[in-house]
Amino acid sequence: MGLNDGYREILDAIASDSPTPGGGSVAALSLAHAHALVCMVSRLTLKSRKWESGHAAAELALESSLVGISVAIELSHRDAASFDNVIQAFKMPKSTDDEIIIRRHAISEGYLNASHVPLETAKQGIMALTAISRIAATCNANAITDLLAAAYLAQNAVIIAGLNVKVNLTSLDQEESELLAANIDSHERTAVRLVDEIGEIVGGRM
Repeated sequence: MGLNDGYREILDAIASDSPTPGGGSVAALSLAHAHALVCMVSRLTLKSRKWESGHAAAELALESSLVGISVAIELSHRDAASFDNVIQAFKMPKSTDDEIIIRRHAISEGYLNASHVPLETAKQGIMALTAISRIAATCNANAITDLLAAAYLAQNAVIIAGLNVKVNLTSLDQEESELLAANIDSHERTAVRLVDEIGEIVGGRM
């Protein structure tokens, strides 16, 4: 099947009592799985002349998702690291006024970065859904449900990443908080629209 102890190690790390890797990293890993399925569907399309009309779109999707897997894995690492930085900021000394100011700044910067990383995951999720929508009508119909599964995984990445943005909003200044909230809301609405469109296409080909 191709699964090995390394895969179990990832799940064990998530299942541990450490707060990282957590939901944000899982969102990025969900996106990586979406890209992996897109690669599979694209390759199954390209290997058969029957689906020649979809070869050009499949080639583009394959190229995009091969890069997307690496980007998503990197986002998973970055998300864990960003929250680790928040935790470390809270542990900074606060015995003097200067230490309090430095600590407060580190916490603020930590929360800001811990919000931008999942926001990027959500953005990448929208890019994946857009790519999926472009191959849904012409890909190998025998793998069409795998493509819809990829779409749901990408949407879940957007939703989960959104949660990790929203939970930090009260820790940010109002202008930054409002901007992040508007961005994630836009990504979530776009994801719903794209998944609905993909679902209609898939339903018509099943």
